Formats: sequence, C-alpha cells, structure tokens
Amino acid sequence: MNTTSDLHGRRLLRLSEQILEILKRTQYTPQESSKVSTKDILFSLLLPNTSSPNQVSEEESIKNLALVCALLSSSRSSTHELLSWIPDNLSAIGESTFREISRDCLSDFPSNAEELEELVVDCGEIELLPIVLPELKDGIEKSSLGKSSDAEDVVAAMARTPVGYAIIAAHQLRRFVTQVEKPNLVKFCNLVVPCALTALDHWSPEVKGQGMICLVHLAKNVTSGDLGLYGDVVLDACCQNIASDDVIWIHVVELSVLLVTKIHPNNPRSPWYEKIMNEMLGHLERQPRNKERRIAWLRFIEPLLNALGLFLLAHFRRIFPLFFQWMHSDDAETVLLVLERLETVVRLTWIRNSPFITRLVEELVSLYKESSTRKDRDEIRTLILLILMLLRQCKSLQFESAWSQYQEDPNLSTVSEYILASSS
Repeated sequence: MNTTSDLHGRRLLRLSEQILEILKRTQYTPQESSKVSTKDILFSLLLPNTSSPNQVSEEESIKNLALVCALLSSSRSSTHELLSWIPDNLSAIGESTFREISRDCLSDFPSNAEELEELVVDCGEIELLPIVLPELKDGIEKSSLGKSSDAEDVVAAMARTPVGYAIIAAHQLRRFVTQVEKPNLVKFCNLVVPCALTALDHWSPEVKGQGMICLVHLAKNVTSGDLGLYGDVVLDACCQNIASDDVIWIHVVELSVLLVTKIHPNNPRSPWYEKIMNEMLGHLERQPRNKERRIAWLRFIEPLLNALGLFLLAHFRRIFPLFFQWMHSDDAETVLLVLERLETVVRLTWIRNSPFITRLVEELVSLYKESSTRKDRDEIRTLILLILMLLRQCKSLQFESAWSQYQEDPNLSTVSEYILASSS
C-alpha cells in the first residue's frame, strides 16, 4: 500500500475515533424484521482500529476504515432501511475521511493542487479495489441461491445468512466501483465483473440493483474490447433479469441497451438485439399500464432503435400497439417520449410495407385534438406535425389516402395548411 508511515498509527487512529464518537451518539433502532444491525457492523469494523491498533495490520486497518466510509456514504443514494437511519453528518464525515485517506495515498506523487483534486478519489479506490472486492463478493454470495431455487429455498437461505449482509455488501460494492472512472477502471474489469454478476445472480432486487448500477458504470468507462469474454455473459445476465422487480427495471433497461449497442455495434443481426428487444416488449405487453416501466423503456431505448434501423420492421406488430396505447396516457412525459420514439422509428424505417400507416395517422389526429387542453400542447403538436410530414415524405400515396378524410375538418385546418406549405 502506498501510504505514509503514520497513516497506520496516529492519523488512522484519529480518523477512526472521529467516526466512532459520532456513531455512538447516533440513535439507531433496527427493524424488527431485520436480523442485521448496520450499526453493529460499523462498530465491528471500527473497534479493532481503535481498541488494539498495534495488533491490526496496516492493510487491514485501511480496509476496515474504507468499508466504513463506503457504507456511510452509500446512505446518500439509498432509502433502504439498513441505510436510511444514517444522518447526513455521519455520511459527510465518511466521505471526507475517505478523501483524507486518498490524499495520503498520493503524498509521494508531486502534483499541483488541481491535479491532486482530480486524482484524490481514484487513487484511494484503486488501491483498495483488489482488497475489498473479493470480500464483498463473498458477502453477497453467502445468501445467494441456485438458478432453480423456489420460495422455500429463499426462506432457508435467509435463515442461514440474513440477506441484510448481502444488501450492505452490494451498496459498498457500488460505492467503490462507481468512484473509479476511465482510464483506471479498465485495469479492474476482471475484479468488477464477477462481483457485479454475483449481485445480479442474487434473489434480492436490492442486491441486483446495485450490481446493475456497477455494470452500467463499468460499461460507460471501458471499451467493448476491454470487456473481453465477459460481454455475452453479462448480456445473458441482463436477459435473465428483464422480468425483474419494478424497483430495478430502469437499471436493467439502461444496462441492456448500453451493453448490446456497445458489445455488438453496427451488427443488428446479432441474436442479442432480437432477444433483448423481445424480452422487453413481452414484459411491457404484460404490464402496459405500468407508468414507471414504460417511461424507463422509452427513455433508454433510443440507442437500440438506432442500432436496429430497418430491422425494427420485424418488431412493428408489437411496438405499435404499445405506442398507440401510450400516446393517450394522462402523463405528458409518456406522451412526449412516445412521440419522440415514433419519430425515430418512422425516420429509420420509412414504415416500409407496414399496415400501420392509416392507424398511425388516425391516432396522431386524435392526439392532436386531445392536446388542446394539455399544458404541453405546443410540444406535443410540434412532434405530431414532424411525424406527419415524415409520413407524407416516405409514403405519399398512402398518407394522402389516410389524410383525405381529415382535410375538411375545421379543427385540423392549421395542420392541413402546414402540410400543404411544407410540401410545396
């Protein structure tokens, strides 16, 4: 470990005691349903540093303190009962303590203040990743189950090892991984991916979610080549988790789209595109009225649509019924997202050999009229006009036939004038 000689001694002792004093004064009542005490876990990590510092190795002391800091700072991004009790002042001192450890790690490197500030967080995480990740992986794995496990297996596993330990370890894992960025993170793919996959294989949605966030961060900071042989393994894990809990649907959608477009760019014939799209559409068809799921999908699916291009035609019979239903949702966010994705689909495919043109014109006209009472009327109508013009450009005869029944409608006179003016 690249640390100064007094880090193990006076400074490390001071940092640990500072957190310990605040922790002792912080009220904490464990949930009756939980068999895990987060406060006891924190004490178990801090007390060896403070009660017998001379008997704990330097590496062990720094690892313990870093795990404490990771757990404390994780409370700022989680509402889970195991972390929600941690007050802001305790989270803040956890973050500042970690930064102080990191600065000590950099003490031997000459750099100006600005460079030091940029490197501070990465250095501490990089020094610690090979030490803490195997331990966190083991903590998650202890309460994991096999692929064919049922409800009775879950109960048995919880009795053997409470899931709270895996939840805490998963949050610590996320904290460590997400603080390291390019180019440094690539050096630790072989550590991060197995740990994150272990989290994805866990039965707890809370643990799965943290693993997905780790993999999203990893995918954003490494190249497809860096992922190497892990690419298809992670994509398979994504597919296995698409039919997931509502809480983590947004993460699995973001991760699946990010990975398939990164690992198989410019290759829409890859079976992963069809598999992921079909899995997602099938899940959305089963819950078309689930607002959170549809918004998450509409928000993150754009790169996958662009990558598929003309291959989207194979999914029209499933995509358009969902779009037609969502276009008339009560919430403006869904409506605007649907129209934006519709514009993408029309632009990429020109609706070739599609029976949906007449129905699409009908639904757009209906939405145009409905929007008169909406707050986001102008944004909605701008997108509708854009899609109508695209339809006219790519399917002039079919569009004219579909539009002919609306030409005399006084409520659509502005639309007719716009189409006529734009086409002349």
